Amino acid sequence: MITMTLAQVAAVTGGELAGEGRTPVTGDVVTDSRAVGHGTLFAAFDGEHVDGHDFVAAALDAGAAGALVTRAVPGTDPGRTVLVDDVAAALGRLARHVLAELRSRRTPADPLRVVAVTGSVGKTTTKDLLARLLAPLGEHIAPPGSFNNEIGLPLTVLRATGTTRTLVLEMGADHVGNLEYLTSVAPPDVAVVLAVGRAHLGEFGGIENVARAKSELVAGLAPGGTAVLNADDARVAAMASLAPGRVLTFGRSARADVRAEDVRLDDAGRAAFRLHAPQASADVHLALVGEHHVTNALAAAAVALDLGVAPETVVDVLAGAGAASPHRMDVRDRPDGVRVVDDSYNANPDSVRAGLRALVGLAAGRRSVAVLGEMLELGEYSADEHRAVGADAAGLGVDVVVAVGEGTAPLADGAREADGDATAVVHVPDVDAARTLLGERLRPGDVVLLKGSNGSGIWRLADALLEGTTGRTAS
Repeated sequence: MITMTLAQVAAVTGGELAGEGRTPVTGDVVTDSRAVGHGTLFAAFDGEHVDGHDFVAAALDAGAAGALVTRAVPGTDPGRTVLVDDVAAALGRLARHVLAELRSRRTPADPLRVVAVTGSVGKTTTKDLLARLLAPLGEHIAPPGSFNNEIGLPLTVLRATGTTRTLVLEMGADHVGNLEYLTSVAPPDVAVVLAVGRAHLGEFGGIENVARAKSELVAGLAPGGTAVLNADDARVAAMASLAPGRVLTFGRSARADVRAEDVRLDDAGRAAFRLHAPQASADVHLALVGEHHVTNALAAAAVALDLGVAPETVVDVLAGAGAASPHRMDVRDRPDGVRVVDDSYNANPDSVRAGLRALVGLAAGRRSVAVLGEMLELGEYSADEHRAVGADAAGLGVDVVVAVGEGTAPLADGAREADGDATAVVHVPDVDAARTLLGERLRPGDVVLLKGSNGSGIWRLADALLEGTTGRTAS
């Protein structure tokens, strides 16, 4: 973050501060008191399980310059606490100010570029690929994991300094209006839209509202910004009419500006293809597992090539870029010969189907086991979507389907109804029961996919199954 006094922080955020507020903030903004360092600003959130106000005194004692709070904290210096109505909103105002200030300091020949990514699937993987691909352009910042909401995005923006060349942001949404707000904080120079899928259907109220929400990223582009759109998704391609500047497309379609041809998978489930772009054509071999990552790679390559990264660098980076964020298509072999495909970070109908296709491809003659937790936030569509995914699992030839949790009963029913006795289907009540079942039934050679919404807890099962293994992706 750029250096600001607490008085300046108070002015920008609309907060109240006792005294002159001359103490400078010279470090990052943090929400965890354990991450406090000298000169940082501590943001005290009143969370569901932990109230950050309980740690303000410890943060100040540890060297924080000050804290953003929503109420007075007894025993602390009121000259070091900025009182605001809403900490998240204050972070947004602070991030908006800092980014505008950083942009104003740069010249047209040496701009600070903001690259933002959204989509119902693939956001984090594409963000991770962009972080690696854009590194040759100079100092860059990208969030860890999925810092993609009204708290995580400002925290990422506030890490930028005067030497930052590229800021890669992930923007997520579960309601119409989310991305309109996030782009008001950080208007992107490049907006990447990957897909309009069936995530958060219960919150959005239908697929057309999902498309409307994702289009807010394109509408929120900075003047003259570039929209990078998936030509294979009709709802995404239609967003071109909202772009204030250039439109660059990617996909497998012949009309895409950056496209993949001759897509094929190796025995480890990794895709290779012929990349065609205005800058060059080249053969690409991905380190990521799953054919669905072709779309993510094309999107990232389109941005990198357009911003001036050399084609040979793009090819080399994609060949070496495995899963960078936890629980995302992390493929590992256990000592007992069981191969675990951990894609348990989150789930929606589209991403589960992509995971199932990858599982079947990886198994290739070995027994395939799909351990599927509930897909949350589907609302009235939940039963139908779970039933359809179960039917697809059986239709793809998955050997064993383990449905975990009460909400997956329709998934188990769909698998049974679709394939009779060809697919073994087990429905268990929770993660603990699934762990016991797998401990009894997994055998050497099995390939196991773990997939479910974060709230389903399937990630805990993945951690348990992978305990004691190395972090090295199987080959």
